[in-house]
Amino acid sequence: MTEDASFIVPLLQWFESEAADLPWRRTNDPYHIWLSEIMLQQTQVATVVPYYEGFLKRFPTVADLASAPQDDLMKLWEGLGYYSRARNLHAAAQQVVASHGGHLPRTAADLEELKGIGPYTARAIASIAFGERVPVLDGNVIRVFSRLFDIEDDVRQTATKNALWARAEALMPHVPEGRAGDYNQSLMELGRQVCKPRQPRCLQCPVAQYCKAYARGKQARRPVKTRKPPTPHYDVTCGLIWNEQNQLLITKRRDDGLLGGLWEFPGGKLEDSETLEECLARELKEELGITVEVGELFLKVRHAYTHFKITLYGFECRYFSTAQAPTCYECAEWRWVNVDELSAYAFSRADRKIIEALHERPNRLL
Repeated sequence: MTEDASFIVPLLQWFESEAADLPWRRTNDPYHIWLSEIMLQQTQVATVVPYYEGFLKRFPTVADLASAPQDDLMKLWEGLGYYSRARNLHAAAQQVVASHGGHLPRTAADLEELKGIGPYTARAIASIAFGERVPVLDGNVIRVFSRLFDIEDDVRQTATKNALWARAEALMPHVPEGRAGDYNQSLMELGRQVCKPRQPRCLQCPVAQYCKAYARGKQARRPVKTRKPPTPHYDVTCGLIWNEQNQLLITKRRDDGLLGGLWEFPGGKLEDSETLEECLARELKEELGITVEVGELFLKVRHAYTHFKITLYGFECRYFSTAQAPTCYECAEWRWVNVDELSAYAFSRADRKIIEALHERPNRLL
């Protein structure tokens, strides 16, 4: 075994005794492992667990997921974020049923052919569910390797990532037979529990004696990353549009973009030199072809996504039966619903805050 690979056996020994007891580690079912890997993308473990368990209760097999209406899937995913994951999971389940007899492909190369499965996820599933000797490289593993091998190059650069993949590939032959999945999980677990982004717990690390950055006192400076630009902020308006039956107008987003497939209160982003009220009136005309009476501000919601932040301004609006009926120019569909029916629809977290406020005064009218 090369010097660089000496950490593998003690890492596996640590994982055997210290790995967190998580529901997807109690199964060999490839569907369960696939689901967990998709949900864990950009999402904390504690957040994922209840969604994972609820999802499998509703869709216990790939076939159940493939045949489900997308709205049912989106409702279960509500609040988990990154909704393209849910849409891609649904499409991939349909691929598995149509082309693979309801069984996930067994190799990373074949798994990558499924919608929404990239190199990391394919290798995680293939190694954990099927034992294929392929490496993984996510944020946790990149951080562990950058410290373990004291990598001085910027890990956000393509050349550095390619070098890390090559190093990960070179280490795989030194992993004990049948332990590829455990090894990959142990690297991720080490990054999650011990080799943290800030204040790494080096004194508790099972491989500290092999860590070059620790030996050189550089662990706090690894990984090297270029500074991100400031997070952009947008002002966004939406209309709480009441009809004469005290119902609200909601629209469904098309199946693309960050929040595709979710329902929303219609509106859009503020443009230069517009007032908020002018923005909302324009957006409603462009999206639905309707003209409404924009009233008072009902609620202001601040929300942060991964790459940007928004302030959402929800205005109460009046729609009259004599007005032109809504037409979906920039949405998938629209509906009139009572306030107590809103819980049946999948909304973004920002819209959900408005719904919570509506339940406190559901019969408010202009």
